[in-house]
Amino acid sequence: MPLESVAPERYGSREQPLPATAAIVSHVSGAQDVPLLELTIGQSLLATVAKHGGRDALLVPHQGIRWSWRELAYRADEVAAGLLALGLEPGDRIGIWAPNQAEWVLTQLASARAGLILVGLNPACRGTELAHALNKVECKVLIFAPELGAGDALAIVDELLPELHVSPFGQLHARALPHLRWVIRLGEDTSDGMLNFSELPARADAASRVRLDALGAMLRCDHPVSIRFMPGTTVPPRAVTFTHRNILNSAHLVAQAARITEVDRVCIPLPLHHELGAVIGNLGCLTQGAAIVYPAVPCETLNVLATVQAERCTALHGVPAMFLAALEHPRRTEFDLRSLRTGVIGGAYCPTAVTRRVATHLRMRDAVSAYGAIGSAVLCTQGLLVDPVSRTDATAGGALPQLELRIVDADGHLVSRGTRGKLCVRGHAVMRGYWGDETGTREAIDAEGWLATGDLATMSMHGQIDIVGRDSEMQGLGSRDMDPWTTEGPKLRAS
Repeated sequence: MPLESVAPERYGSREQPLPATAAIVSHVSGAQDVPLLELTIGQSLLATVAKHGGRDALLVPHQGIRWSWRELAYRADEVAAGLLALGLEPGDRIGIWAPNQAEWVLTQLASARAGLILVGLNPACRGTELAHALNKVECKVLIFAPELGAGDALAIVDELLPELHVSPFGQLHARALPHLRWVIRLGEDTSDGMLNFSELPARADAASRVRLDALGAMLRCDHPVSIRFMPGTTVPPRAVTFTHRNILNSAHLVAQAARITEVDRVCIPLPLHHELGAVIGNLGCLTQGAAIVYPAVPCETLNVLATVQAERCTALHGVPAMFLAALEHPRRTEFDLRSLRTGVIGGAYCPTAVTRRVATHLRMRDAVSAYGAIGSAVLCTQGLLVDPVSRTDATAGGALPQLELRIVDADGHLVSRGTRGKLCVRGHAVMRGYWGDETGTREAIDAEGWLATGDLATMSMHGQIDIVGRDSEMQGLGSRDMDPWTTEGPKLRAS
């Protein structure tokens, strides 16, 4: 699609007038003439290889990895065929409990190609949280890194699964995790009852490769592909289920809004268990053919700045706290950041004063700030960093293309523009539902397809959203008082 067709004004610019009748109630639609991708993630990967196969796809300096899109796709297919050779079936769930590294995106793409559902697990979670997540969605495979932010992950796995030491690989029957059959570890060391991730491609055979190709033609974009756990204060974490169509279009549209193309190199310090990293980061690069760049772990500010300089990154994605840490770091001016041009700021409320500093001092003048409720495939509204001066300092942005937004009162009635109420979204980004929780899904998504985001908001006369609080019964992203780097993963440290 030509860049002109996704120019900023197509995404809710305040200079775009609305019909007089639309200014009465808090209901707005995003651009309706921007087409959606009706592809699976695997089909999108093949399309990107066909267009940009020789271009850089994955750069992980701390692992010594520099892969093109062609090589990344080949390696992902070998992992996918290896997973199928284990005996997995389309629709089976596999969990990944690891920091940002090449194996994460390989698993993400491989599971999508094989029709499996990837369950992203917070690296900071402990044994009971891990067991709850794996049991909730009946994961058959756990892929994990022995050392995580939670401490010694190997010790946690050993404590949960003492049966591993006496079970042949693939024949695990554990009391704590009765559905789990395979445990796959990262790294070079070996452990009893586990397979090393590097051995997965060797498990692939002719039959599993033929089956993988056949699945590529059978899978549909409305099949589930990803599960993320939404933290809650009044209920256990819920398993939010997304389809290929959900997350691929969120990634595609936000990347286009940020003017990301195949020439860009996108630095992604965001944790990949969170959709802002895995979707807007990894899949946003996939849809555009841009290069994915992971800084060294832990994602400290100096590591991020050094990576941007060394890899000449043109885009940087992160949460407001991360950008503040970069802006205020005493050594920031030592780094050459002139390559930066764009990026995405999301995951929490970000005042205009901060976004303007990002645009000026980090030179990210094409960047967008993004809002999303976790049940809406990360993002349902976005706003440009460089907006007209009339922009208020509390506006999340306008509706993404092919999405509708409305604000209602406690009884579900539309409120007038400027009146506080519950923010709802309808369209391609809305989750498929809560895994194994039909009642909770019906409560979240009504018969007309409207998702209650859990945020309180007002809508301006031009259809812009101002997030003003939280619905007390729900917890998600976008609230001013939430920081996903503390609730969903490690905060970027200014060191």
